[in-house]
Amino acid sequence: MSGLGVDRRVFNKINFKGLKVTYLEWIAPISSESISCYARRLSTKITTESPVLIGLSFGGMVAMEIAKIIAVKRVILLASAKDDNELPKLYKLIGTLRLHRFIPTSILKSHHILSNYFFGVSSKEDKKLLKQILRDTDTKFLSWAINQIVNWKNKTFPNNLTHIHGSKDRIIPIRNVIPTFVIQGAGHFMTITHAKEIETLLQKILLKDLKHE
Repeated sequence: MSGLGVDRRVFNKINFKGLKVTYLEWIAPISSESISCYARRLSTKITTESPVLIGLSFGGMVAMEIAKIIAVKRVILLASAKDDNELPKLYKLIGTLRLHRFIPTSILKSHHILSNYFFGVSSKEDKKLLKQILRDTDTKFLSWAINQIVNWKNKTFPNNLTHIHGSKDRIIPIRNVIPTFVIQGAGHFMTITHAKEIETLLQKILLKDLKHE
């Protein structure tokens, strides 16, 4: 599962060789739908028994919710949060005061120097991809997802949980996070900027699971 409304392009540089991978595409949320209800609807699209869920950013939060509904072999979080305590306190304050309702989605979809900074991209190629992804993000999904993030409450963890996080993530700062693995120098766009390191880790984790089947 990809991040906030984006698609499988964020995994383009990761080679899942030897593994059966299904990209779980986002579905349109119903107005005022909770993240748990959304996760229940999305989980019906999973046909594999005891799957491994890999969730990037907001996709990781949804994966945590799906793991409460169906049996999973493992949940792997990438640049995400296990519970609401791992999200910045500012997000909680925004949710409590409902300030996010006054932020135009057009601002969040626009690409500029600050978006490059917060996502941790520097190369021309990565900036271009980020610009395309922001442009293509569905406005309604974005508004709904932001509301879920700033109001998320979770204290339930699946048994097999792996959390991979970048040391320079500026959207979900590592100071709030207790990760399993740290990708040094990586920001929130790490599946693109540090794809090879993440690929190596995922292969190691997933192949180990296969050996124990």
